Order: sequence, then C-alpha cells, then structure tokens
Amino acid sequence: MTPQSELRLLPWSGPDGKPCYLSTDGSGGYMSRLADNIEAVQLGTATDLLERASEVLGDQDAGLSELRLMLTELTGALRDVLRVATSRGHLLAVSEPHS
Repeated sequence: MTPQSELRLLPWSGPDGKPCYLSTDGSGGYMSRLADNIEAVQLGTATDLLERASEVLGDQDAGLSELRLMLTELTGALRDVLRVATSRGHLLAVSEPHS
C-alpha cells in the first residue's frame, strides 16, 4: 500500500459522507481516469452554477424558493470544488521534489 501522503482523495464520498481515497502508483489507471473525468464534470457544473447564480441574483423577481434552490446547488458545487482543490493540492505536494 502507498503511504498515506500519497493517497488520492477521490471526488466522491463513501458511506456516511466519509472521504474515499485511491492508492495507486500512477495516474493512468481506470480509477484515476474516472476520478479525473468526474472532477472535470464537477468543475464544469460549478462554472455553470456560478453563471446561473449571477442571473438569479440579478433578477429582482426571484423568489425565496428560487434563491434557496440556487444556494443549495451552490453549496453542493462548492463542496465538490473544495474536494477537487484538496485532492489536487495533495497530488502537487506529493509530486514536488523534496529538498
């Protein structure tokens, strides 16, 4: 098994919302590619939601239910983006040469 510092945080949660990790020596495996693809979808979704949120906030007629729905969707997207950022930060830290 790979040391803890080299585990990849995956872009999905396990049971009870617990983080899932992948132990691998490379990035070309099936699970690594799957994680990369899911991260790309999550980042794209966040980009789309940000644009929609700007539109909703600019709409003076937007109701409370519409604002609540947008906030719920943004919260989920932010959670995904933070997981991606954390995972990629860990990957960068592992790949950087140690002085």
